[in-house]
Amino acid sequence: MTLTTVSTTAQQDTNNSNSSNSNISSASSSSSTSSSGSGACKKMDLKCAAEENLPTSEMDLLAKLEAANKLIESDAKSLNSLHSTHSRKNSDTSQISLNSNGHTSVAEEDIWTTWATILNDWDGALKRKNPCVRELVRRGIPHHFRAIVWQQLCGATDADKKQYAEYIKATSACEKVIRRDIARTYPEVDFFKEKDGPGQEALFNVIKAYSLHDREVGYCQGSGFIVGLLLMQMPEEEAFAVLVQIMQQHRMRDMFKPSMSELGLCMYQLESLVQEQIPEMHIHFQQQAFQTTMYASSWFLTLYTTSLSLNISCRIMDVFLSEGMEFIFKVALALLLLGKDTLLCLDMEAMLKVSIYFFAIQTELMQLRRSYLEVSHQLENANEEVRGLSLRLQENNNSRQSSLDELCMKEEALKQRDEMVSCLLEELVKVRQSLAESEDQIRSLKGKIEELEEDKKTLRETTPDNSVAHLQDELIASKLREAEASLSLKDLKQRVQELSTQWQRQLQEQRNDHNSHPVDSTPKKLLTNLFDSSKSNEHAQKLEEELMTTRIREMETLTELKELRLKVMELETQVQVSTNQLRRQDEENKKLREELETALTREKEMANKAREQQHRYSDLESRMKDELMNVKIKFTEQSQTVAELKQEISRLETKNSEMLAEGELRSNLDESDKVRDLQDKIADLKAEYPTPITSPDTEPWKWIS
Repeated sequence: MTLTTVSTTAQQDTNNSNSSNSNISSASSSSSTSSSGSGACKKMDLKCAAEENLPTSEMDLLAKLEAANKLIESDAKSLNSLHSTHSRKNSDTSQISLNSNGHTSVAEEDIWTTWATILNDWDGALKRKNPCVRELVRRGIPHHFRAIVWQQLCGATDADKKQYAEYIKATSACEKVIRRDIARTYPEVDFFKEKDGPGQEALFNVIKAYSLHDREVGYCQGSGFIVGLLLMQMPEEEAFAVLVQIMQQHRMRDMFKPSMSELGLCMYQLESLVQEQIPEMHIHFQQQAFQTTMYASSWFLTLYTTSLSLNISCRIMDVFLSEGMEFIFKVALALLLLGKDTLLCLDMEAMLKVSIYFFAIQTELMQLRRSYLEVSHQLENANEEVRGLSLRLQENNNSRQSSLDELCMKEEALKQRDEMVSCLLEELVKVRQSLAESEDQIRSLKGKIEELEEDKKTLRETTPDNSVAHLQDELIASKLREAEASLSLKDLKQRVQELSTQWQRQLQEQRNDHNSHPVDSTPKKLLTNLFDSSKSNEHAQKLEEELMTTRIREMETLTELKELRLKVMELETQVQVSTNQLRRQDEENKKLREELETALTREKEMANKAREQQHRYSDLESRMKDELMNVKIKFTEQSQTVAELKQEISRLETKNSEMLAEGELRSNLDESDKVRDLQDKIADLKAEYPTPITSPDTEPWKWIS
């Protein structure tokens, strides 16, 4: 692992900070699912604002560290010397150029999504040893994910937070020493600047808790800077858990022990690496009696937090948690190679005074001077562009005002259309209500029709009792029977009269026959007459019997005829009654059919009206939707144009402020150069004049004499 990753990821952080705020908000929402997401995001906004943009000097420093680190990795001996029982697994080198930011396998806009996916499936296929995860760590962890990823890399997510609460309540023997050193920890950071503020209290709590957790180590100077870097990314409990894992997994605990045996071993390994990789520098250090512990002990104890800027320190911590102590050695060799030419020209005292960050500043001064004219020219172009954009903005404001007026007019038209639509909706509701009422009426009429049909069926099956029609039919039948009876009575009277007439005629004939035969006086004649009379009497009697029999038969026949006539009359009466009932039922059915046809016709008319109203409403609704959509599209386009112009103005203002800040930084660098020149002159004067026995700090008047 080289510092290529540091430089590349620093470049990516710079690009990410200039991107839209939507990516930052989405990453913040995805990181808030863990216990440390919200705290880390808030502290990054308050305490690590410097991480939003990497200065140009730091970018160039990272580029040079990359080049130096490539030379180190080209030699297999330097890597083999680090393979001890204390080191972690070998890390794969990443040959990523500073200018390959646009050709990486994972696109810049997909880094946030990739990290979110990895964190969601950390315990699955994507482990810390996975090459994909390690490569992403080398390229740089987005600062909103950094707190979560650090905990996952060192395995601090399952730590018991109740233990930290117990340590906070306890008392440590190192509290006075910790209080004394807290004021000297990151004094330039606003979060730790306030005395007894939240930053210093959090720093004190975490250091005290670890001194109670590991009493063998207790408290050692240097650990406060590591804790401060962690607190800039996450809350106290999580920072304590990560600190415990760093001490246990990465050989840091042995470095902070009172014996510091592990630190001596690291110094020996670094000295051996310098001897193998940079022999001329090793010889120079030996000649000047410049020991490795004089310049490298703070590197290992603080993980470069006191030597490099916070941006680079966070990037170093990213890779350190992923690959271990091996990366610290590589950074040390890269820094020595970076300042090789300068260090070979200095003696021990000068080398003690030189800060490693001076290497970067010294090399950047020439580049800043060369780029000064270009920057000034760019600043002029930017000012002209700002003026042009301001004119465009003014024109856009005017056009925006006119467009706003048009929008107001369109809004009024839309309101009127909304009112019309509401009226149509009310009318449609009324039509639907009337349609529902008509449907109810139709249903009721259909029910009545069904009831009438059932009544019709019952009337056909059974005749109604005690009804007026039935009484009328009975009256007609009785009148018919009376008329028939009177007719039969007349016939009987006529027949009796005929019979009496015939009887009288028969009697008359008998009288006439008796008168025509005179009675003889002789006995013979008397006997004959008597005999004849007896015969005639018998004959008459027979005739009378036959006559009576005939009359009886005639009467029986007449009686049967009358009964048959009565039955015929009853049947005719029943037929007439049934005919009348059928006629009335037909009339009722005809009336019901007419009512049904009227109801069906009305139902069809109402359905047609409802269909027409529905079509009309759908047409109006579609027209309103189309017009409303067109208005919204136009308004969105205008809003987007205004937003783009505002974004362009903010970008130019940011660029202008960056240029102003760069000019101020350049002036500060010039002043620092003057201070260093004065310090060099003072050192030369001290070396030129002999040092008196009396210290000038105690007796300064002897220097005057």
